[in-house]
Amino acid sequence: MTHLIPPQHCADMTELRGQIDDLDKMLVELLATRAGYIDRAVELKRLNGWPARIPARVEEVIANARAKAGQAGLDPDLIEGMWRQLVEWSIMREARVIHEI
Repeated sequence: MTHLIPPQHCADMTELRGQIDDLDKMLVELLATRAGYIDRAVELKRLNGWPARIPARVEEVIANARAKAGQAGLDPDLIEGMWRQLVEWSIMREARVIHEI
C-alpha cells in the first residue's frame, strides 16, 4: 500500500499531485472492494427473496456517510450527493442480477 505524506509536507506541486494520484488510486481500489461486497449482497438477497432496494437501509447508509463526513470536516451535502450516486449504482447493479429490471 502506498504511504501518503501529509499535504503540508509536500515540497512542490509535482509531489503534491503525485500524492493526490496515489490517493485516487487507493479510493478506486476501495470502491472496487465495496463492489465485491455488493456482489455478495446480491447473492444473500436472492437467497432470502429480498429486493435490491431496501429504503430504510439506503437512508441508513446515507445518514452514516453524512455523519462521517461531518466528523472528518467534509461538507455533508457533498458526501450525501456522492453516496446517493454510489448507492443508486449499487442498487441498479443488484437489480440487474436479481432480475428486477
